Amino acid sequence: MNSFEINKIAAAILVALLLVKASDLVSEGLVEPKMLEKQAFEIEGVEVKMADKSGTGTPVIESITPLLAAANIENGKKVFKKCTVCHSIDKGGPNKVGPNLYGVVGANIAGVSGFAYSAAMSSHGGNWDYKALNDYLYKPRDAVKGTKMAFAGLKKVQDRADVIAYMRQESDSPQPLPVAGAPEPASAPEAAPASAPAPTSEASPAPAPAPASDPKVAPASDPVVTTPVESKY
Repeated sequence: MNSFEINKIAAAILVALLLVKASDLVSEGLVEPKMLEKQAFEIEGVEVKMADKSGTGTPVIESITPLLAAANIENGKKVFKKCTVCHSIDKGGPNKVGPNLYGVVGANIAGVSGFAYSAAMSSHGGNWDYKALNDYLYKPRDAVKGTKMAFAGLKKVQDRADVIAYMRQESDSPQPLPVAGAPEPASAPEAAPASAPAPTSEASPAPAPAPASDPKVAPASDPVVTTPVESKY
């Protein structure tokens, strides 16, 4: 193959590359791609921003209450494996990067003795009821501002229900399940101050009865003075 043939091949390759680049530039000018508002496939452990459905600027966290009664304990055990890097859940298990979680459902927040909690967690207060756990596992850093927990959270409500159901059974006395649809207990109303009874009518009060006289001592009466009258008959 002489040099002329080699040059023709090289020129053909160069022209092809130029055509590809030119078509790319033209397509960018003609087509404006529309980016998806939500990922087509959710990747576990990656934070995904949810749209605000409450109108308050914060995402709505779906309740786990309707799912707990039929939660999949085995799936919850599998989901909990993500937590075993930092937590143990067996009775008497050691504190690791995070505290031991045996009996955590219903326990006081920051209540594991011997574990050095962050200032944010120590001052948070309350207990780990089902709602608190659901909110925290959805996104820990939103539920407790300033927590050191780096976990991104569980965005699937079924995963949260399953793992909380699994943690619930890891206890000496598992907490009762919440009743779906039951209203939250209302606070007792404050007692109203006592008020004076309203008068039954606008009539003047009856006069007080006169004091009874002493039956043994008759009151003295003025003597009767009679004037003699001259008879006309």
